[in-house]
Amino acid sequence: MNSDWMNDPALAEIDKAKLEFLQALVFESRTLKREQMLPFLMAVAKRGQADHITFSNEEIENIVAVIKKESSPEEAATIDKMMRMRKK
Repeated sequence: MNSDWMNDPALAEIDKAKLEFLQALVFESRTLKREQMLPFLMAVAKRGQADHITFSNEEIENIVAVIKKESSPEEAATIDKMMRMRKK
């Protein structure tokens, strides 16, 4: 995914630093194997806390909607599954 998604009008109200944080997360995770993802995500969460990066529910919903527009049907289904797990 390239950085064009960050310019979507639906994300205009979200701080660019937050979007850049997410973009870096995507690029850094591209080459990871499945067993490397959990340690990576834990480190990202810690880095986000250190940088005081948090997302409101509305920001998360907007970001997910934009990312799904750029996703394949399989990726969109995975995103939907993750979002359902998040709400439980």
